[in-house]
Amino acid sequence: MDLLLDGFATALTPTNLLFAVLGVLLGTAVGVLPGIGPAMTVALLLPVTYSVPADSALIMFAGIYYGGMYGGSTTSILLNTPGESSSVITALEGNKMAKNGRAAQALATAAIGSFVAGTIGTVLLIVLAPTVGPLVVQLGAPSYFAIMLLALLAVTVVLGSSKLRGFIALFLGLAIGLVGMTSGQPRMTFGFAELSDGIEIVVVAVAIFALGEALWVAAHLRRKPLEIIPVGQPWMSRADWGRSWKPWLRGTAFGFPFGALPAGGAEVPTFLSYVTERRLSKHPEEFGKGAIEGVAGPEAANNASAAGTLLPMLALGLPTTATAAVILVAFESYGLQPGPQFMSQNESLVWALLASLFVANTLLLVLNLPLAPVWAKLLQIPRPYLYAGILFFATLGAYAAGTSSFDLGLLLVLGVLGFAMRRFGIPVLPLIIGVILGPRLEEQLSEALEISRGSYSTLWGEPVAVAAYVVMAALVAGLVVARLRSRRNTTAPATEKDEVHA
Repeated sequence: MDLLLDGFATALTPTNLLFAVLGVLLGTAVGVLPGIGPAMTVALLLPVTYSVPADSALIMFAGIYYGGMYGGSTTSILLNTPGESSSVITALEGNKMAKNGRAAQALATAAIGSFVAGTIGTVLLIVLAPTVGPLVVQLGAPSYFAIMLLALLAVTVVLGSSKLRGFIALFLGLAIGLVGMTSGQPRMTFGFAELSDGIEIVVVAVAIFALGEALWVAAHLRRKPLEIIPVGQPWMSRADWGRSWKPWLRGTAFGFPFGALPAGGAEVPTFLSYVTERRLSKHPEEFGKGAIEGVAGPEAANNASAAGTLLPMLALGLPTTATAAVILVAFESYGLQPGPQFMSQNESLVWALLASLFVANTLLLVLNLPLAPVWAKLLQIPRPYLYAGILFFATLGAYAAGTSSFDLGLLLVLGVLGFAMRRFGIPVLPLIIGVILGPRLEEQLSEALEISRGSYSTLWGEPVAVAAYVVMAALVAGLVVARLRSRRNTTAPATEKDEVHA
């Protein structure tokens, strides 16, 4: 506690507080741009801190990190353009809320949920970082493989009315994720050397969501008159609070442990949070149409995962996400090397950083809640101008991901695919999940089989893996039972009608 108080004394000095405010504002401003997520935000603003003292620079990066994450959720809600893969779920429900006139409520539950989850996650980080860091690396490849397989199955079977269309989208995503080099041999590159490193997830997400949405709107622009979407009240009602606080806590419970796992990240907990909220909600009919739980839970999981990500980075020097990797570069630029001895050797710096996470989280809530109506007014821009801007920033974000003009061609091809998926009612989320988790799934499977010398029994050789397979079996069994019940309910009235006629 004394070290934490000393950290607050450092973080709340006028100079460092100014850097925290500047970081939050810069992170949010850049993160709001379509196609630019927290990792790219931190990378773009990294040169800004080169002439700043180490403690001030790291405090500023804490603000940029959280600000960039909130900006990414704002873009997802208002423009249906996730700046990063973990914001895909937010775009799924948040944009529907915005189109239903509840943009401000979606932004509010995202901001408050981020604050709640970030605060709880930071407390857990402070408690666990000195002692539990080495424990997170004990899970083996079989456990990671089973957890990712569970995520693929869980999200695919609950989305949309047609499970066949869900699996079609999943296999499309897995096919895109397979593009690249494997064991030194090109796979599905079709002779293009630019595809040897695979397709950037930013390009896929921006193309499927932003470009696909823009093409869909353009195809229907002349059929429908331009409608000004109502913004609504810039605060949450009592009913919104009642429907949000449990998803915030459940999302936090999902996010922090996955963020702390070396192969975790924010994608899996946001997906699992969405599935959980859909199962537990008293308003399941609203999912896919703008359910506030579908924004509250995943956003909390996203921000709790961000706090969890710092656990292996500080304790082990192990970045588990792209954003953490960029922040690690910032540490190294000051001659600092996170690892097992880092916290004991740099106590004042580390505790100032941990205290600044509380400061940045609070500033994010205080500064951005009043600005919710301002962000929501983006929806009132005439659609031709709005989508022209989206296409510009989407193109900029896709190009910046790999600095290759070839990515612009991929953006167009995948954008047409996104348009076709909307045309035929194929859900886009399983595709994105397949692209994200497909390569990781293959990597963990290969590692597990290499260690076991080809023995498939190793895949269920760890308790966590067995638990994941049990959950998958229960999920499939529940799906089959629900299908049988629905068939029984539809055939029963017909049987009764036949008996009456007889």
